[in-house]
Amino acid sequence: MTEVAWNPLYGAPVYPAERYAALARRIGAILKTDNDVLLVQAEAVVALEAVATSLARPGLSALNVVTSPYGSWFGQWLRRGGADVIDLVAQPGRPIEAGAIAVALDANPAVSVLALVHAESASGILNPLPQIVALAAARGILTIVDAVASVGGHALDVDALGIDIAVIGPQKALGGPAGISALSVSRRAWELILHDEAPHDSILSLADLKAWADAGGALPGTPAPLEFFALEAALDRVEAEGLGQIVARHERAASASRAGLAALGASLWVPGEHASNLVTAVSPPSGIEASSITGFAAALGIDLSPGVGTGSSHLVRLNHTGPRANFQSVLANVAAYGAALRRAGLPANIDAASEAVVRIYSS
Repeated sequence: MTEVAWNPLYGAPVYPAERYAALARRIGAILKTDNDVLLVQAEAVVALEAVATSLARPGLSALNVVTSPYGSWFGQWLRRGGADVIDLVAQPGRPIEAGAIAVALDANPAVSVLALVHAESASGILNPLPQIVALAAARGILTIVDAVASVGGHALDVDALGIDIAVIGPQKALGGPAGISALSVSRRAWELILHDEAPHDSILSLADLKAWADAGGALPGTPAPLEFFALEAALDRVEAEGLGQIVARHERAASASRAGLAALGASLWVPGEHASNLVTAVSPPSGIEASSITGFAAALGIDLSPGVGTGSSHLVRLNHTGPRANFQSVLANVAAYGAALRRAGLPANIDAASEAVVRIYSS
């Protein structure tokens, strides 16, 4: 039998049950909420499906904002549970307008739940969250926010905004593991979730997760200890740097990316006020395929990527998320995009673009 070299990942210790509550409190501090915080032992798409599954039932009317495939999935999960769902679909790859939300709510007075994504990594857009939540609150409508891509990259104050359910994943701006997620749930949301027909004995049951959390013990099943230790380490880094500084770092990376691309004469997908701080999306010049730009960048060791979803696949995304929200990554992204344009025979002043990036970081 071949002897396998020792690896520190072998025999990982069990994650101490008494530390789950502390993790939940730390995540609550990031979300700026006193609401209940639940931990989900899966990537955030499972937490989102759990929310939809736990809320959905016949008689529930929901306005579901669709600005990416994730919004479309959420509507499908609600319908699966018998809910009456009105999908409000934005222009492909574009943010929703608050005015469109107001019109839809006025036209559908029976709506009791509104769901949306805060920021979309798929297309690099930012939805106007404060205005939308305010519109819902004025009508007594419960709000569900997918903040997976936005937490740490944008300011997010759950209690000040009055968000009833916020779902996050630590793998993006927070720089944590992808195999665990969390959500905050308000008292008002629990009143809607804990109904007689609420699902139980399921990984998608928020009622079951609440029961475990209230008992103060370990999570159901066999929790993956490495994910929880990794989350602790990520939260240590977040708290050491400071959440405000992390958001500011992403804001600077986004601003520098836009400035560099503008100096190249690139066509930004959306203006800064509608753009995510995690990725900057650009529309390549006519006749240039996104794949040719991303492939050229990959040969340089730079990870530019195409957009995702209807209306976004032609875009090129410059990623400045988490540890990539720094000067070196932003400069490399912009220079690689400019070099790809030159390779295609188009003019691109990389020196001017580099100076624009430096100017943002030196100001």
